[in-house]
This record gives sequence, C-alpha cells and structure tokens, in this order.
Amino acid sequence: MSRKTYLKSPANLVGAFLLRKLRVALAANPAHYSQMTQIQKTISGHSWLLIAILSLIWGGSFLSVHVALNELGPLTAVAHRTGWAMLILWGYIAFKRLPIPREPRIWAAFLVMGILNNVIPFSLMAWGQLHIETGLTAILNASTAIFGVIAAAIFFADEKLSWRKAIGVTTGFFGVATAIGLANLTHFDLRSIAQLAVVGGTLSYALAGVWARKTIGHLKPQVAAAGMVTGASLVMIPLAWIIEGPITLNLAPATWLAIGYYAIIATAVAYLLYYRVLALAGSGNLMLVTLTVAPVAIILGAVTLGEALPLNAYVGFGILALGLIILDGRLLSRLKRP
Repeated sequence: MSRKTYLKSPANLVGAFLLRKLRVALAANPAHYSQMTQIQKTISGHSWLLIAILSLIWGGSFLSVHVALNELGPLTAVAHRTGWAMLILWGYIAFKRLPIPREPRIWAAFLVMGILNNVIPFSLMAWGQLHIETGLTAILNASTAIFGVIAAAIFFADEKLSWRKAIGVTTGFFGVATAIGLANLTHFDLRSIAQLAVVGGTLSYALAGVWARKTIGHLKPQVAAAGMVTGASLVMIPLAWIIEGPITLNLAPATWLAIGYYAIIATAVAYLLYYRVLALAGSGNLMLVTLTVAPVAIILGAVTLGEALPLNAYVGFGILALGLIILDGRLLSRLKRP
C-alpha cells in the first residue's frame, strides 16, 4: 500500500479506532489521526492473534481507568495517561531515530490534535465512568465510527454519505439511543448526563480525524502520536493541577498498576501495536477490534466489579454493531454474491 493511499480517508480510520483509543484507544488511540482506504487483506493466524491482543488491551483500559478513579480525580487520571504515554513514545522515537518535526505549525497542530483526541474525550469518558458502568462506557465508545462517517461527509468532498453509509449511521444512532435508554433521553439525571458525556467524547474523536487529515496526515504515525500526547499533556497537567490540586506520586499500588496499564500498555504500546495490525490486516479488518472491545470490557466489568448492565445496553450494542457492519459493507457484498 502506498503512503498516499494509506493517508486518504479519515472516516475509515475513525471507524477502526473506536478505539483509543484507540482507542488509545485505543482505544484508541492516534488511531483517529491518520487516513486510509478500505483495502481489505486476508487475515492470517498471526493477524488474528494481534487483533485479539489489541481488543483485550483496549477492553481492559476501561477497567483500569475505573480502578484509578477510586483514588484520582478524572482530570488527574487523564494527566497521568497522557504524560506517561508521552515519555514512552518519545523514548521509542529516540530509539528508532525517527525525524522530529520542527515547524511551529506542526506543533500547533499537535496541540489541537491532543485536545480533540485526548483532552476532551479522555476527560469526558473518565468523568462518565464515575457514574456509569465500564461496559456501558465501552459500548457507547463504539459510536466513534458513526460520528466519523458524518464528520468526514461534512468536511470532505470525497467522503460522500452514500445510501449504505446513511443506513449504517441511522442504525448506529438508534443503537446508541437504545443503549442509553430511550426513557433517559427525556430527562436529565447524573447517569444520563454521564452517558451523553461519553457520546460527546466520541464526537470529539471524529473531529480529531478531520483535523488530522487536514494537518498532520503526512507525518509518520508514531511521531504524530507522540506529538499528540505531548500537546495533550501541555493542557492536561496544568488543568488537572488547577482544578483537582497538585498531582501527587504518593499513590496506592493498585492505582499505580492501573495507571501503568492504561498509560503505558493501553495507550503507548497499543498505539504502536495498532499500526502493526494495520500493516498486516488492513484498515477494514480493524473493524473487528471495534466490535470486540466492548464485549471484553463488559466481561471484565461483570467478573471483577460485579457490574450488571440493563437489557437495553446489550440490545443497543447489537444494533450499533449492525450499523458498523453496514458501514463496513463487506458482509453485504458477500451476501450479494451468487
């Protein structure tokens, strides 16, 4: 795949990273920042293994954030996430001797990208997890793909909203509404506001994909990821300090383990693993990560925290998953074959 082709479509990437995701989340993840096409590849056994590992890593990030929030405020938890991930990623770049951009406009773009892809979504989702289950947070996080398609259609002439995409988006929105609970949309309590905050985070992820295509899509992904979390750290560390007080390192061992997991493994390492999976399996097949992160988070929440999601959350995820499958398009194409 040529670099020009790889950097073409943010909608496909946002759909893949549901992640950060990802995902970092991972899920994302700087997975929202580079652009690619829907070129499909046959998935080897090694690729399946890496996809499963990435799903487990990002699925576990919701649980680790929950653990950290037992001692930290949401902004401080995010400051730890971006700060430690920044150090790890720049260490990787130094080890690989990758070129570092020096243009002020690039670093300004990193700052905006860090705000859109880390500061806003990480903070909204961390605060949301104070009031809703980890599994439900992961389900709502999967709506990133839906907003990514809409944002791309609005801002880019080559990302038209086809009938298939429109049906997928509509189905996805109905799934999100069902997961939140249609009754919760008619009144505002703390739980419903927390769910809307998580959805707001996915919208920010989608806008980050648009910004990335316009400003930093030409950079090496590892460098862009490091620059992004650097921009985020420049905002999050003072913001957390001002609002929640000085950031202390005198934390319980369980909190440090949680921070180490979601900052180093689920952010820095997952970002690097994501691009390995991308090279082996193709961008379209990364939709599988989107569909498997939420079940992992649901199972971990149920086993370790005793969480029990309402039936509408599972039904909503099923409808949302159907919308993602429609957006992906491959299953429909296979059904049309004689």
